[in-house]
Amino acid sequence: MGNMTSYLPQNQGYLQYWLLLLSVVSIGNSVQSYLTTSYTRRVYSAPETTVTSLHARTFGTYTALASIIRLYAAYNITDPTLYQLAIWTYIVALGHFYSEWLVFGTAKWGKGLAGPVIISVSSLAWMVVQWGVYVR
Repeated sequence: MGNMTSYLPQNQGYLQYWLLLLSVVSIGNSVQSYLTTSYTRRVYSAPETTVTSLHARTFGTYTALASIIRLYAAYNITDPTLYQLAIWTYIVALGHFYSEWLVFGTAKWGKGLAGPVIISVSSLAWMVVQWGVYVR
């Protein structure tokens, strides 16, 4: 087990591990977006919404980019630039999800949308509150 811990972020606190976990899970989500539209359809589930393979791959590409930024932030949690970029990934995600739900009507509230929104809101709040703890 000692060898495995050397691959984990080495700073104090839990936020870095949270960002690492979300990055790994999100990369998996990105891969599935390239393979199928079924999971993307859970988020964009309004009755008259059509989710194409192109939509799913575009969503997967953004998710991969956000995951890479969050991964770098997890391992460099004291770097203010990477910390801010990670915060922005959550702001952009929230803006997207809320606009698709409340403005464009392509998403409806349910477990497909609730999961990403809850993760984004809680992660964003945690990062903002903990800024002074991590950023030096």
